[in-house]
Amino acid sequence: MKDSHMKKKIEEMPSFVYRDRMIADKDYLVWLEDVKTRFNQCQFKTSVHVNTAMLEFYWSIGRDLVALRAEERWGTGVVKQFALDLHQAFPDAKGFSLTNVKYMKQWYSFYYEHRTKSHQVGGQLTKTEKSHQVGGQLEMPKEFGIVPWKHHVYIVSKSQTYEEAVFYINRVATEGWSRAFLEHQMSSNFFKIQGSAITNFDQALPVSQSNCAKELLKKEYDLSFITADEVKKEKDLENALANNITQFLLELGKGFSYVGRQMELQTPGGQTFFPDLVFYHIPQHRYVVIELKAVRFVPEFVGKLNFYVTAADKLLRGEGDNQSVGLLICKSTDKTIVEWSLQDIQKPLGIASYQLQEVVERTIAEIEMKSNV
Repeated sequence: MKDSHMKKKIEEMPSFVYRDRMIADKDYLVWLEDVKTRFNQCQFKTSVHVNTAMLEFYWSIGRDLVALRAEERWGTGVVKQFALDLHQAFPDAKGFSLTNVKYMKQWYSFYYEHRTKSHQVGGQLTKTEKSHQVGGQLEMPKEFGIVPWKHHVYIVSKSQTYEEAVFYINRVATEGWSRAFLEHQMSSNFFKIQGSAITNFDQALPVSQSNCAKELLKKEYDLSFITADEVKKEKDLENALANNITQFLLELGKGFSYVGRQMELQTPGGQTFFPDLVFYHIPQHRYVVIELKAVRFVPEFVGKLNFYVTAADKLLRGEGDNQSVGLLICKSTDKTIVEWSLQDIQKPLGIASYQLQEVVERTIAEIEMKSNV
């Protein structure tokens, strides 16, 4: 009885917690991963719910300012007065600055004005559900609730068209773009250049994969983090990209994982080959082999890239992976020559060009020179 009382007293005392001598077998690890997944899902659902509620409130304010014709009814100072009144009523709440209230109106107006012009907002905003209007007012599409507020503000502030804004909304919602990544993609005009590289994907890939694979490539790559003085030959370009691999991954787009550079490929006959760069695109489950050329495109380049993509399919591609693709990045291209060169190629290849820092510097220099004349 005394020992039992002593044991209970010890258990109630403060103590440090250490790992016990438990054997974590496979069943335990599977269960642990399942719990982690459920917790992450719970956290995501909670954050989405909170974000959606806040956005619906912001949307309703923007809708009120438009529907009530607030500035016509109460004067141009109504937005400022409204922001001050809300801040006074809820001093501890964030989001009621004059700037933020203006963004609420701009946000709603951007999409509402398109709806009044085209009457086609619903089908374009979402694949599964159409946003609908009540009493002539536009309801917030469900996809918007997944996108953070500052993303929305940046998108409507920088988008030139409704289609561009919806494109970025869908990308953020489905791929989870960060604010920094969104800003980079918009500043590099990703909406216009994505999927615009010259390829043979329509012929070399199944229809179900062709369009998705096209979105991996751009017509021109912004390599302005490299100066022209650094690149005199192909090896220099490759070295510069390897030294700036983080920036290059950012320019390639979301989902790319760096596999290797100059991976040695030996053949039974004793010949050795070295593909420039190899990446793996995680969402599409495919290898992407990149060849770099610091000169204008010539048809001979296609043959070697075709060979490297074949090697990737035979030696790297695993079960569950899709066909590998090749990307040739040249100093410049001629559309007709590229299209003819790809016409009878069986492997999916794309051809693009690049821009170095010199182009920007030269443009500035030319402007300054003209202004001094």
